[in-house]
Amino acid sequence: MQTTPTDFDSPLGKSVHYVDHYAPELLFSIARSTARHEIGVTDTLPFTGEDVWNAYELSWLGPKGKPVVALGRFRVPAGTPNLIESKSLKLYLNSFNQTSFPNEDAVRSLLAKDLSAAAGGKVGVEIFSRASGAAFAPPEGDSLDVLDIDCGTYSPAPEFLRVLDGPVVEKTVHSRLLKSNCPVTCQPDWGTLVIRYRGNPIDAPGLLRYIVSFRKHNSFHEHCVERIYCDILRRCAPEALAVHARYTRRGGLDINPFRSNGEFPPPGGQREERQ
Repeated sequence: MQTTPTDFDSPLGKSVHYVDHYAPELLFSIARSTARHEIGVTDTLPFTGEDVWNAYELSWLGPKGKPVVALGRFRVPAGTPNLIESKSLKLYLNSFNQTSFPNEDAVRSLLAKDLSAAAGGKVGVEIFSRASGAAFAPPEGDSLDVLDIDCGTYSPAPEFLRVLDGPVVEKTVHSRLLKSNCPVTCQPDWGTLVIRYRGNPIDAPGLLRYIVSFRKHNSFHEHCVERIYCDILRRCAPEALAVHARYTRRGGLDINPFRSNGEFPPPGGQREERQ
């Protein structure tokens, strides 16, 4: 099912009956275009990238009825027309719990088929043992959080973004102070933001104030990262830009959107301590 974030057919924010036998109809799609139009992105995307989902509660039954537990990683290209609502994905994955599969390849194939149909484009699926799924790593670059600044604006304020006089630099900075809220339930979403750019130096205190300004903003993870990318691109005009957020998990899932102009590679499979 495809809809807008305001459509109440979504399972998000509702009491639901948990289904433990395979039920692909539980997946709920949300069109990316609505939020993109709000930030002036229409037909031509100013970025490439992907949304990397880590699923820590993936399980099914083997051919003899013995449970299998694993970690899943799903890569949803930013160019797909839809994002997948997180609670619906959790419910869908739970529907595998009492479903028998002959082998892991059968699970992987079915996940790829269903998630690709929901996203409207090819979704990559990987399955790992829990021991080898991902490694902890600190965020890249210099921390903005050490700056002693005054903050008082808690809705997106791109006017804080500005460049300084000086030669072109290539920098990577991060902040653990990113917080936004689910647009349906208003539950907080916590994330670590990593920004890599090449261009005139971006004013660091202003950049941190801008990140903090998302604190009361209601939007999905993917939309927040796209707004941040577009605001920096328009206000600071870097030659190259990449924005990556590692959000903490909820319901056994974490979402890690990455947007870039294509010059900087996507991050590896590492995760943050809070994930």
